[in-house]
Amino acid sequence: MLYLGIDKNSDIPQKTIIFVGYIYLKPSNRKYILKIMISYKDLGLVNSREIFAKAMKGGYAIPAFNFNNMEQLQAIIQACVETRSPVILQVSSGARKYANQTLLRYMAQGAVEYAKELGYNIPIVLHLDHGDSFELCKSCIEFGFSSVMIDGSHLPYDENVALTRRVVEYAHKYDVTVEGELGVLAGVEDEVSAEEHIYTKPDEVEDFVNKTGVDSLAISIGTSHGAFKFKPGQKPKIRLDILYEIEKRIPGFPIVLHGSSSVPQDIVAEINKYGGALKDSIGIPEDQLREAAKSAVCKINIDSDGRLAMTAAVRKVLAEKPAEFDPRKYLGPARDKLKELYKHKVINVLGSNDKA
Repeated sequence: MLYLGIDKNSDIPQKTIIFVGYIYLKPSNRKYILKIMISYKDLGLVNSREIFAKAMKGGYAIPAFNFNNMEQLQAIIQACVETRSPVILQVSSGARKYANQTLLRYMAQGAVEYAKELGYNIPIVLHLDHGDSFELCKSCIEFGFSSVMIDGSHLPYDENVALTRRVVEYAHKYDVTVEGELGVLAGVEDEVSAEEHIYTKPDEVEDFVNKTGVDSLAISIGTSHGAFKFKPGQKPKIRLDILYEIEKRIPGFPIVLHGSSSVPQDIVAEINKYGGALKDSIGIPEDQLREAAKSAVCKINIDSDGRLAMTAAVRKVLAEKPAEFDPRKYLGPARDKLKELYKHKVINVLGSNDKA
């Protein structure tokens, strides 16, 4: 389905003929531009509503894996097809700029067809991670995203509510689901950063959900963005008590955890062995994430672990074969290592295997 709109304030010359498909526009007295909105349904994607409902009932979480390039996307689809898991393909604002919004749309469509080619038509969501403005969310929806996150957590509460509600009202016109956020995660990842945690206040969640109409809510209970989550000597522990209290306030409502990489120490050691300098990198214990997935948490975001796995594989190849210059020879092993990591996450952490 194509949604068409015309902007009379563009700079296209008056005599320009615009051709899209079988549509011709020949402006006469005014300047026009043709905007095409792509429906995610035409790309074979789904929104998060149904898969979250099933995850809530089944006591598991949907993997939300970030990607920036083809090898990451291949690894994600291969892992989820082989484990029969639904998946959320996450794209941050930075990744969208890096990969190009048009290419991303076709990559997502290609991912759907690739899954079929591999033998199983798994549900695939294309999701904007940490959208920071209405305009960004709107643009992603117009380019075929089936889900968006609007992160107003850095704003005063009332402004967060107003911004989130505005995005929801627009997104729901096109059956696109929306994730909001309350509380702030410490750490750095892409363009998102904060010095310290601000835990989600259970007293606010019911009011926020009712006023905004969001479809899911990201909360802060001690997870952190990036690879440097905790220091040696600390005992990483997420605040399951806050999670359980939030469940009581909004029973049956989909909860999301960001910053949930475990930072596998064997992978960190491999990076450092082959010339890396990752010091004091400690993440969230996987047993705690599995416990959270059994509750109302139905989406868990994992990004840094994937970056670490690919980096370890690339460093190993280049260290052992310093004359190698064919990208396929080091990106191929990186893709394979990433696939195995994500299969482990799906089966042993999230519990979403055989749920597609």
